[in-house]
Amino acid sequence: MKNFEYFEKMRDFLTSSRVVKILYLLGFTILITTIIASQNFFFQSIIDNGISKKDIIAQKTITVEDVKRTEQHRREVAQKIEPILVPAEDDFIKTNLETLQKSIIQIRRKNKSEKEKIDELNILFDFSDNSKRNFVIDFFLHVDEPSLREAFDKASISLVNILQKGITEDDYERNNIKTLIQNNLVSNVSKRQVSVITALLEQVIVPNLVIDDSATEIAKINAQESVKPYKVTFQKGEKILFEGEPVTRLKRDALREAGYNLYELNWQGILSVYTLVLLVTLIFLAYLKFFEKTYLEPRFLSLSGILVALTCLTAVLLPTGSSPYGLPIPAVIIVTAIFLSPRIAFLLSTSLLIVLTVGMQYNAQFMITFIILSLIGMITISKIRYTRRFDLIKVGFYLGVAGVLIMLSLYFIDKCLIDVSNVFIVRNCAYIFISGILNSILVLGASPLLENTFKIITPYGLAELGDHNQPLLKRLQMEAPGTYHHSLMVSTLCEAAAEAVGANPILARVGAFYHDIGKLKRPLFFVENQSYFSIENPHNKLNPRLSKMVITAHPKDGLEIARKNGLPNIICDFILQHHGEGIAKYFYNQAVQEEGAENVKEEHFRYTGPKPNSKETAILMIADAVESAVRAMKGATADEIENIIDKIIVERLNDGQLADSPLTLNDLKLIAQAFSRILRGMQHNRIKYQEDIALEFGKNKIEMPNKILDEDFEKKIKELEESKQPKQNTENWSNNEKKDL
Repeated sequence: MKNFEYFEKMRDFLTSSRVVKILYLLGFTILITTIIASQNFFFQSIIDNGISKKDIIAQKTITVEDVKRTEQHRREVAQKIEPILVPAEDDFIKTNLETLQKSIIQIRRKNKSEKEKIDELNILFDFSDNSKRNFVIDFFLHVDEPSLREAFDKASISLVNILQKGITEDDYERNNIKTLIQNNLVSNVSKRQVSVITALLEQVIVPNLVIDDSATEIAKINAQESVKPYKVTFQKGEKILFEGEPVTRLKRDALREAGYNLYELNWQGILSVYTLVLLVTLIFLAYLKFFEKTYLEPRFLSLSGILVALTCLTAVLLPTGSSPYGLPIPAVIIVTAIFLSPRIAFLLSTSLLIVLTVGMQYNAQFMITFIILSLIGMITISKIRYTRRFDLIKVGFYLGVAGVLIMLSLYFIDKCLIDVSNVFIVRNCAYIFISGILNSILVLGASPLLENTFKIITPYGLAELGDHNQPLLKRLQMEAPGTYHHSLMVSTLCEAAAEAVGANPILARVGAFYHDIGKLKRPLFFVENQSYFSIENPHNKLNPRLSKMVITAHPKDGLEIARKNGLPNIICDFILQHHGEGIAKYFYNQAVQEEGAENVKEEHFRYTGPKPNSKETAILMIADAVESAVRAMKGATADEIENIIDKIIVERLNDGQLADSPLTLNDLKLIAQAFSRILRGMQHNRIKYQEDIALEFGKNKIEMPNKILDEDFEKKIKELEESKQPKQNTENWSNNEKKDL
């Protein structure tokens, strides 16, 4: 018993709606991942552990870059670039020399012993050459002032010469300063001055040329980019790989260019693809949940899933070397925009493109091209007229032209950077242009099949249902002409009101055509048909409760007829909801009069519902009541029409019949205005025409102006008088009246 209860709980858990949804989600994502990953089996069939299992022959001429050799050459060129040196500040070196010279003069002038002066000079100078030390010190302390000034001046001039040529770090580190100084001394320098000037400059000279790392790096990059890629060409019929040959980077690139997918996936790779598919799917579902709840129904999700799966399967099965621009992405955009909405079409196509680009290793241009194309398609499809099917072919043409322009712009940018084959560009442009047109034709032909399969009504389907030659509408016209005429009037009201409040006017109009088809079951029980057949009202002989049952049954009768004739669910909603749970007031009041108010309950005289749950069905409820009420008041004035409209709207609000609809008070105001405008046009006055206008004129003794009749007119009068038609008194007619005759 416990085991049975356990299995019962498990069954309830597994069949719960939440678990079923999760299972569907997992099943779909696993299916898409399997399709994407299946391409790796083709790779495994030709390569095993990096070794070719068979000969691979080029089916076309292929040119690929030898990346390894190109990179090696670029590194060699970069290494040959000498560092770029820039001059540093020279003023501080000159200042140091001047300071050193002033210090020597101050030491000479100090009133100190010679030993103290020598010690101070030893602090100022770092004599690396001891052989010259005594001579230099003796020169600084004992030479006369003019000779000292002359040595200082020549040192300053020599320093300028050296700084102009520049001193690098290498010069400084290699201890070439002394040689550099001696090679750049000014002319007319005596031998004893050479040692002194050299000693002075050695103390102040530092490198004045430093390496500019940024400029050097840029120079290396420019040098690398100037290296032309090494190209290797495989002619058509030439072997790309031999059996047993290791697959190098060059060979892999050649195989990829030939159309082989070399996307090696281990379990980690497959898990990564699955994670991407799952993430994209969850984002799509989250968008629907928060912004487009209407399309979370299984039929819409099934259509979207099948479109994605078929596109991925097509991508995997494309022949080797085929262009991915031939994929049916335009068909996905068009179908989703028509069967769901343009915004969802953009989101679905973008999600699909992300998965295909990553999973199939397509380049970024593929994704960019079709994402922009999705935006264009979203805007274009939302503007087409669904009464003309050829407009759908135009959409395919526009998508093809837009795709070509997008691709050309991207490829022209590429040609500025790398060499792109013109044949390659033309081929892809042809693919995307032809694909746009063919996909639109395919969608046009497949739309009826998709509508019947997924039970989704499109604007094209609505346009077909709105044809008055449809069997049900023809039956309504012949068997219930009053109801047919009433439906036409209501459809006009619904269409105008739907346009005013931003609802679907085509759906509102077509729904109004069919809302009363239930009256076909018993047309003579409805007052609008009784005058046409000139019969007595059968309700006069019926009990109010029985009459109520007959009248309130027509929504359910209509649903039965609709199902038999294959009308879509969205039209069935109009049939069931156009009375909501309203009360059949006429029969209710009649029952009250006959039985007394205490013996009659309102709920016994109400329609079974449900209440309208969309803008279109709510508009129909109001329009149905308003048209009937205004028709019953023959010759109603504009004020009376407006009062009737307002009264009916308020009654429906107070009775709670609009509680489930998304109509706002502002919407109701706009609906009332639209109804008033249309009904005023329907209720316009006409002049009264007489059956025998000539006799009427004769009775009223209309006098004719004293004008002579022309001969032609007199002949016509005589002919009329002699004809079999009743004689007409034209004696007192005016000229204009005679012309009208």
